[in-house]
Amino acid sequence: MLNHKQCEAFLAVAETGSFDLAAARLHITASAVTLRVQSLEKHLGQMLIVRERPCKATAAGISLLHYLQHSRLLEQNFIQSLTGQSSGNFYQLSIATNADSLATWLLPALQPALTAGKITIHFQVDDQSQTHHLLEAGLVNACVAQEPKAMKGCTAQYLGSMTYRFVSTPHFAETYFAKGINRETLRTAPALIFNAKDQMHTSRIQQEYGLSPEQYPHFFVPSSSAFMDAVLMGLGYGWLPDYQAAVHLQEGKLTELSEKLRLEQPLYWHHWKQQSDALNRLSAILQSQAGKIMNGTFQADS
Repeated sequence: MLNHKQCEAFLAVAETGSFDLAAARLHITASAVTLRVQSLEKHLGQMLIVRERPCKATAAGISLLHYLQHSRLLEQNFIQSLTGQSSGNFYQLSIATNADSLATWLLPALQPALTAGKITIHFQVDDQSQTHHLLEAGLVNACVAQEPKAMKGCTAQYLGSMTYRFVSTPHFAETYFAKGINRETLRTAPALIFNAKDQMHTSRIQQEYGLSPEQYPHFFVPSSSAFMDAVLMGLGYGWLPDYQAAVHLQEGKLTELSEKLRLEQPLYWHHWKQQSDALNRLSAILQSQAGKIMNGTFQADS
């Protein structure tokens, strides 16, 4: 049997990255946190935490972390299903999403349900090709993902499609792409990539021009707003969703480098078939509003 207090201490360290912060969360001393984590490691016969700054979970620690987070979510859902509400009379949900959706259409689509239903959300951000794994692991109640196929026990609903345009500033285009978009010009032009998981960029450039990221200069900018700012600053070229790019294209601050490289990213809403009334209401509103916001036809209630 796992000791509750020891697991609580480990979870706090793994999530905060610090024994001191974990102690503050649990209202105990840092030495008490250390002792509990050490006792848990001894009991399991595994090192769970790498003592660095910040602290990191080992492979065994990550497995335990996922188990404990899943257990916490199940307990939370069970209590909320009985009482109808969580602390402060708000119902709490956990949702996984890609960063672009969170930065653009997702909150406007969810807002009516969140306000009317008194719902709070813990968002977890990952690449759209990976978010459904968080649902599969039981770490979230629902997710926005590019995977169209529902997992066993789940349902998947089409939300709409995000259009991504291949853009840069006009000055950047004149500097690097005066001879067009081709293998040689791409070798010298700095690219903007969200992060190492950004297969949208790397796969398309590999597919169309046979270039891997090691063959062209590039930035990693893992923030949707900072990514757009980097494009507008002329630091590089990249794919921006219409939701962000449209106004800047109209104003002439950005130019679409190639219509051939325009991308359509379909997105799906995944959740367990058996779900709370709160998530049912949220799902219904999301289903009706997401596509309208993505394609610019949404009009807020006056």
